[in-house]
Amino acid sequence: MHLAHEESDVGQRDSVLRDVEKELDAADEYVAQLETETLLSGESDRLNAILTVKPGAGGTESQDWAEMLLRMYLRWSERKGFRASVIDSQPGEGAGIKSATVRVEGENAYGLLTTESGVHRLIRISPFDQAARRHTSFASVFVIPEVDDRIEVNIRPEELKIDTYRAGGHGGQNVNKVETAVRITHLPSGTVVQCQNERSQHKNRELAMKILRSRLYELEVEKRQEASRKLDESKLDISFGSQIRTYTLQPYRLIKDHRTKFEMGDVDRVLDGDLDPFIRAFLLARAGRAVAAKAGSGDGDGSDSG
Repeated sequence: MHLAHEESDVGQRDSVLRDVEKELDAADEYVAQLETETLLSGESDRLNAILTVKPGAGGTESQDWAEMLLRMYLRWSERKGFRASVIDSQPGEGAGIKSATVRVEGENAYGLLTTESGVHRLIRISPFDQAARRHTSFASVFVIPEVDDRIEVNIRPEELKIDTYRAGGHGGQNVNKVETAVRITHLPSGTVVQCQNERSQHKNRELAMKILRSRLYELEVEKRQEASRKLDESKLDISFGSQIRTYTLQPYRLIKDHRTKFEMGDVDRVLDGDLDPFIRAFLLARAGRAVAAKAGSGDGDGSDSG
């Protein structure tokens, strides 16, 4: 800053100030990233994540919204330097998607993305409505950790029903003509997983088994935690009143998280993958609640000094 004040040339001074501002922004971002990482201490936080997006009430509108969310998380993964692979996607009728499952590989991918689990609401002028009316659409996001290979999940062969089928969508003649896609049903739990991302049936089966192990592990964790908050959220209706976040494009532009009250007006920036401010706000709020709960549980302990 002193260099800028000492610089007599106005252009050079402005250039120095811009450089300093960029360095300060980079420093702030780095500190925020470190703070976020300190908030991730759960047993599964460090693991890769498996994220599923599904449309809710709203027909074509919600299917299009689900695809917008899918793009948002893919762009977020790219920004973070994570590797994101769409391992299954079912196209919608006319537009959007009926469902999509993404594998996100990276340090703390699950710990960060688990903050996104819940119902997301969109308010906008519908591009599918000839009368250009405002519509409300819903889509849900479910996130589970990819089970570490060191965690044992026992699955007996007789408990599985394995089907193969031709993969849909774009992918070349091999994808469309050969039954490379795999669907595995775990009969005792009714859990169904499918994968059509890879060009070989063997690789799809291997990845589908990995996802199945992860989902069965998550079910076991939920069982041990006696229907924890995460399980309760996953049972919410994908409709009005159950959303965790609202994305308003009309009549004004604002994204608001209903759990933390954090909001941003730069809608395009968020939909382009800049989710870190929302993720950090949630992790800070969760940590604050945990500290408050711990302090509250100790209110009756100790002795009065008066």
